[in-house]
Amino acid sequence: MKKLNYRLVIFILATLFGIAFTIPSFLGKNPKVNLGLDLQGGMYLVLGVKQEDAIKNKIKTIASTIKYISEKKELFIDNLKVKNNKIEFELIDNGDEKAMDKELATIKGINIKKIPKNGSIEYIVSLKPEEIEKTKEDAIKLAVQTIRSRLDAYGLAEPSVTRQGKDKIVVELPGIKTQKEKESIKKLISSAAHLELYLVDDERKITSPKEAAKYGDILLPDKNNPNKMWLLKTPPVLDGSMITNATVGFTQKTNQPAIFFTLNSQGAKIFGDVTGKNVGKRLAIVVDNKVYSAPVIQERIGGGSGQITVGSPEEAHILAIALRSGSLPAPVVLLEQRSVGASLGADSIRNSMIALISGFVIVVLFMAWYYRLAGIIADIALITNLFLIISIMALFGATLTLPGMAGIVLTVGMAVDANVIINERIRELIREGVPIRKAIEGGYKNAMSAILDANITTLIAAIALFAYGTGTIKGFAITMAIGILASMLTAILGTHGIWQFLLDMGKKITPKDFGMKV
Repeated sequence: MKKLNYRLVIFILATLFGIAFTIPSFLGKNPKVNLGLDLQGGMYLVLGVKQEDAIKNKIKTIASTIKYISEKKELFIDNLKVKNNKIEFELIDNGDEKAMDKELATIKGINIKKIPKNGSIEYIVSLKPEEIEKTKEDAIKLAVQTIRSRLDAYGLAEPSVTRQGKDKIVVELPGIKTQKEKESIKKLISSAAHLELYLVDDERKITSPKEAAKYGDILLPDKNNPNKMWLLKTPPVLDGSMITNATVGFTQKTNQPAIFFTLNSQGAKIFGDVTGKNVGKRLAIVVDNKVYSAPVIQERIGGGSGQITVGSPEEAHILAIALRSGSLPAPVVLLEQRSVGASLGADSIRNSMIALISGFVIVVLFMAWYYRLAGIIADIALITNLFLIISIMALFGATLTLPGMAGIVLTVGMAVDANVIINERIRELIREGVPIRKAIEGGYKNAMSAILDANITTLIAAIALFAYGTGTIKGFAITMAIGILASMLTAILGTHGIWQFLLDMGKKITPKDFGMKV
């Protein structure tokens, strides 16, 4: 044990670590390396985000805020409506102008135009150009986060959700194969899950959208009967951004599947105030512009909770996940869908393994033939390097893609590159007549700067590929980066420790052990 040096101890521990966390991947147990879409098959989607709808939703939310503020502060307004992405309303008493301006000043990103009338003021509120651009950009970012959250909540392993271009999102779902799974996932992703609560306008009998707009109303279809239209007062009194939780259950009276939602403190207060002031009227629960139900308000509803009845438990499950994860700021449309079959994945794995094994064998044989003992020691380091790549990926739950396997194949060659440089430096010193022990120490010292420069520059490239590349490029970057770091440990520290151990054990090292002719 006294002959063991710290370099060799670290190398042995790294080898044991690599073996311990590599074996589960081959046995199919956790922690294991997850296979990407191109290796195990699955679903590939390209989605487009309707950014203009995000602006409309933003305007509607601001309109709801103005309505709530005016009622709370007793600022009497009339004809509040949303038209051409603008909010129009009339402040009945121009003596409330300062109070109204003070409240509107708390809303960020809006332009306010005022038109004085006989004793009243007409307000026209619109978004500033920079706020419009920010809303569009946020729509993409929030859509990516929301879709990823929904897929995680659904229980999918390693879904990939990445932005592509200005207004597109790429979704890769390994392991999705059955048609039922595909339809459920598409419904989960595409559902805006935009919950809104509207007061029903039972005072008018209107069937034309244009006529409804004159009174600041809208017509929305019934979820279960598309031919039935509901006349609703705009803006909505509440929206889904205030939901904190949504769970699946069954109603007590009819035992129908239902979603029970909970609102945050602000939403609970608004919900309580609205229901308290509108007892005897109907409150429509609207999800994605469809009226799910419109119960009569029997009394003030406190506590900030409610329920939505749905058709089936599966629908309830998907909608509950969507509501919990947050509504999409703008609708998404399916632009492209591809299915990658398991057979293609199996072919990719087989061909990649052939390339990996053949490349590995050729490198191992060449090193052993050309550098003799030094080559064999380099080969030992190469084997440990492969174990470390797989084990680290398994430990962090990384996904192995086809480009990732290409990165491993490339790493096989790069892993021995450091030892080639070191061995050549040692051979140069031996030719100059330097004793073997000093030649080995000098070889590692002289080669260090060249090895560090090469590996650091390659590592920087890998980081850049990971930061700016798409999903498949990221897989290549990950395996290459792990391989570089592992090779620096094994090829520099590990092989140096082995040489030091052999010398301390009294083994006679000759120039032949470095492939030199004496």
